[in-house]
Amino acid sequence: MSRLILILVCLLFATVTLAASTAPASRLNDVYFGEALYHAYQGEWFESITRLDTELGQHHRLDEPALDSLYPHLGQAEFDVGDFELGYRMHLKAGRAITAVIEGKVEESQRNAAIYRLARLYFQKDQPLDALKALERIRGKVPEPIRDDLEFLRAQVFMANGRFEEAARTLKELQGAKSLEGFSGYNLGIALLQGGKEQDGREYLDRTGQLVSANPSTQAIRDKSNLVLGYKLLDENAGAGAKLVLDRVRLTGPFSNHALLGSGWADANQGAFERALVPWSILAQREVTDPAVQEALLALPFAYGKLKVYGKAALLYGQALESFGREIDKLGASITSVQEGKFLEALAREELKLDSEWVVKLRNLPQAPETHYLLELMAAHDFQESLQNYLDLTALGKRLAAWEGDLDAFEEMLRQRRGYYQPLLPEIDQAFKQLDSQMRLRQEQRNRIEKRLHAMLTAPRPDYLATAKERVALEEISRLEQWSAEAGKDGVADRLARLRGVISWNLATGYHQRLTETFEDLDGLIGETDRLKQRYDSFVRTRQAATQSYEGYDEAIRGQREQIAAAREKVTALLPRQGKILEAMAVDELTRRRTRLEQFQVTARFAIADSYDRANKAQAQERVGQ
Repeated sequence: MSRLILILVCLLFATVTLAASTAPASRLNDVYFGEALYHAYQGEWFESITRLDTELGQHHRLDEPALDSLYPHLGQAEFDVGDFELGYRMHLKAGRAITAVIEGKVEESQRNAAIYRLARLYFQKDQPLDALKALERIRGKVPEPIRDDLEFLRAQVFMANGRFEEAARTLKELQGAKSLEGFSGYNLGIALLQGGKEQDGREYLDRTGQLVSANPSTQAIRDKSNLVLGYKLLDENAGAGAKLVLDRVRLTGPFSNHALLGSGWADANQGAFERALVPWSILAQREVTDPAVQEALLALPFAYGKLKVYGKAALLYGQALESFGREIDKLGASITSVQEGKFLEALAREELKLDSEWVVKLRNLPQAPETHYLLELMAAHDFQESLQNYLDLTALGKRLAAWEGDLDAFEEMLRQRRGYYQPLLPEIDQAFKQLDSQMRLRQEQRNRIEKRLHAMLTAPRPDYLATAKERVALEEISRLEQWSAEAGKDGVADRLARLRGVISWNLATGYHQRLTETFEDLDGLIGETDRLKQRYDSFVRTRQAATQSYEGYDEAIRGQREQIAAAREKVTALLPRQGKILEAMAVDELTRRRTRLEQFQVTARFAIADSYDRANKAQAQERVGQ
C-alpha cells in the first residue's frame, strides 16, 4: 500500500507538471486549442489529442491559414501534440512529434524544451543511454519553468547509467530548488551511497529525513528517507541509530507500517524486547493484508517469548495462526474470483474513476476480495502499464460505440436538412435566375455608362448630357425643321435654328458642371451596384451552404464507419488478451502471498509448540523451586 500511495503521488505530480508545460506563452485566441488544453489539465489525454488533432487537421486544409485563429499558436500546438501523446503513453508517436519539433526551425529555448521531453520519454521507457544522448544535445537557453526539472532528470539519467559521481554533483546544485524539496536531497543521498560515499550519503538522507514541510509529497519523501536510512542502519546492527531514525516516520503516512516493524526490530536488536512491544502492538492492530502487519503478528509473540511470558506468546501465536488461516482462505477465494473475471469487473467500475484515490478504494468494494491483496501489485510499474492499457481499451471500446451512435445522429440530421431544403430549392432557383439576368443587365448598363463617361473626358460630347426636357425639345425642333423644309417656311427655319442654338449654348457652357454631376451620380450608382453585388454573393453562398449542409458527406461517413468498425474489431480482440495478462499477474501475486502466509503458518505452529513447552518447563521449575 505504501508503494502504491507514493507512486500515485508521483504520478499526480508528473501529470500536473506535464499539463502545466502545455500552457501557451501568449494570450490564447483559438477556443478549440483552449479546449484541448483544458482536457490536458484534467489529465484527459485522449480527449485533448482528438480535439487538437482535429483542429490542426482543419487548419492545414485552409486556403489562407494565416487568417485562422490557431495560426499564432501553431508552433505551440504542434509541440503540445507530442506532450499529449506522451501523457497518453503513445510513446512512438510522441517521440516522432517531439523529434519533428527538434529538427524544425524553432527557437533555441523551444528546441531545448523538446529535447527535455524526448529525454524524459526515453527515461520512462527504460532507455537511459538514449536519454543521456538526448540531454547532451541541449545547448544554450533553457526555459525557466523546466530548468530545475531538466537538471533533476539529468541526475536521474546519470544514476541509471551508473555515473553516480556526476549525478551527485548535479543534485548538489539543486538543493535550493523549492519545487524539488526533499526529492533532490533523497536522490543525492542514494547517489552518494551508490557511489561508495557512505557517510555523505547517510548525512543527506538524515538531513532529508528531518525536513519540516506541509507539502504531502515532501512529507512522503521525508518518510521514505528515514525508512531507507533506518533499515540500512538496522542491516548494520546499529539498532540505536535505526530506532532514532525510524521513529521520525509519521504514524499515518504511507511508510508507517514498515517503519513500525523496523522500529520494533531496532529495539529487539538492542535486546529491548519490552520496548519492541509498543510499535509491534500498534502494527498488529492494522489491516492484516499488509505484509508488515502479518510479520508483526509473529514478531509480537516472539518478543513476549523473549520476555519469558510464554503463555501470552502462545496465545498470540494461536491468534496469528487463526488470522493466517482466514487470510489463506480469502486468498483462495480471491484467486477463484480473479479467474472468474470479477477482478476485471471491479477495475472497470465507472464510479471508482470519479475518485482520485480509486485504486485504494478498491479494497472497500463488496464481492471483490481479490482487491484487498493487490494494492502492492498495483503499485508496480509493469502492472500499472498493463492496467492502464486495459482501462484505455475499455474506455476506447465505449468511445467507439458512442462515435458510431454520433454518426447515426449525424446521418439523421442530414436527412432532416435534405427534407427541408430540397422542396424549397427549385422555386428559389427559378426566382434567382430571373434576378440574376436582371442583375447582369444592370451591370452591363452601368459599365457602358462608365465607359462612355470616361471617353468624354478626352472627346467631349455635350449632347450626351442633355436633360430629358432638352432631348424632347431637340426632337421637337428636328420635327419642325423637317416640316418647315417641306412647307418652304424660311422664317420658321431661322427661328428653329436660334432655338437649337440656345440649347446647344446651354449644353456647351454647362458641360463641365454637368459632367461632374454625372460622375457623382455614377459613383452613387456604383455604390448601390456594389451593395447589390454583395447581396448577390451572399445569396450565392447561402444557396451553396444550404446544399453543402447535406450533400457530400456520404463517402466521409462511410469511411468513418469502416475505420470505427476496424478499430472496434481490434479492441474486441485485444481486450480479453489484456485482461488475461492482468488476471495472470494478479493470480501470481495472490499465490505468492498465500505461499508466504503458509510459511508463516508453519512458523506459528512450531512457535506455539515451543511456547507451550517453555511454559510447561517454567511451571515445572516453579513447582520444583517451591
